[in-house]
Amino acid sequence: MDPIKNPFSPGAGSPPPELVGRDPVLQQARILLGRTKAGRSEKCMLLTGLRGVGKTVLLNEIDRLAESEAYYTINIEAHEGKPMGPLLAPHLRRLLFELDRVAGVGDKAKRGLAVLRSFIGAIRLTVGDVDIGLDIEPEKGTADSGDIEVDLPDLIVAVGDAALERSRPVALLIDEIQYFSQKELGALIMAMHRVQQRQLPVVLVGAGLPILPGLAGESKSYAERLFSFPDIGALSEADAARALQDPAQAANVAFEGAALKEIFRLTKGYPYFLQEWGYQAWNQATTSPITNEIVRGATAIVIRRLDENFFRVRFERLTPSEKNFLRAMAALGQGPYRTGDIAEMLGVKVSGLGPTRARLIRKGMIYSPAHGEMAFTVPLFDEFMIRAIPDFDPR
Repeated sequence: MDPIKNPFSPGAGSPPPELVGRDPVLQQARILLGRTKAGRSEKCMLLTGLRGVGKTVLLNEIDRLAESEAYYTINIEAHEGKPMGPLLAPHLRRLLFELDRVAGVGDKAKRGLAVLRSFIGAIRLTVGDVDIGLDIEPEKGTADSGDIEVDLPDLIVAVGDAALERSRPVALLIDEIQYFSQKELGALIMAMHRVQQRQLPVVLVGAGLPILPGLAGESKSYAERLFSFPDIGALSEADAARALQDPAQAANVAFEGAALKEIFRLTKGYPYFLQEWGYQAWNQATTSPITNEIVRGATAIVIRRLDENFFRVRFERLTPSEKNFLRAMAALGQGPYRTGDIAEMLGVKVSGLGPTRARLIRKGMIYSPAHGEMAFTVPLFDEFMIRAIPDFDPR
């Protein structure tokens, strides 16, 4: 079959040809956007889930929904080790200049720019040079303390005031939000609390790993009353079949039932892996239907691609002790894994695992689904670790 017409799209954040099984989350986003635009309070959203479940795809879809509702959208990705202030400031600068150009009375947008200028001056002092051109006098005494928990709420409220004055709601969409420091995440939560108290037209939709609800709660105890935390998981077998069948049928190609069952068994319903197997199965097939035999032939190609790219990129960031920790988890079989069992496998005390465990959580490799338990944030990573370190000697 023609590989150019292949409907499947394995890639980081690449939209699938058929977005299935996510209607409740998208409906929740529509309600959030509609109520905020109408001046009514509604909980903002922080999407949580493992790697490869489609959180970025959902964020981009919510971005499109917001734009269709005349929102000004800011869509950014947090990075490990990059401060929040320099990441947000350029986008807020563009937003405020656009609001300032909108016809209407009032000067809230100009005040917002002055507050932003104060904020930039403060973060320049705390994080080093920040080259964001803004030829305007700062507003003295507002957002200029150098304390992100004081300054960011002042800045976001100023943005919200400008948005309200110009009748242009704003949506902040932040991916990988777990990479913000606890203080930065606390500042963002405080900012959205102030916004909600004043019923300003600003919404936040974030996405992150399963550790996110815990991080938010540790930062500010009222986070659970301010946000909802939709859990984005693997697809059901029926939805996984639709994600493969519908795009193929649109191109007059069919999957045999046995082929669909085999792909679900291999992928466990995780959307990214469904796209990988669908893509390779299509390219291996010479004619419709795509059979179970074709899927089995494509599997070796998929696993090699995943090992060389999706898994390897994460594996290479690990230290030897971190690799041993994860390999010990994989040796224990299906997770979640008890911390005591990991320690026993490695021949160390549970207390001795603390630093390595903390580093792996910070790197986004593992999380704690329950007290005393660990699990991989990357689906199928346990199988990769066994392939990557076949001669594992825990002692």
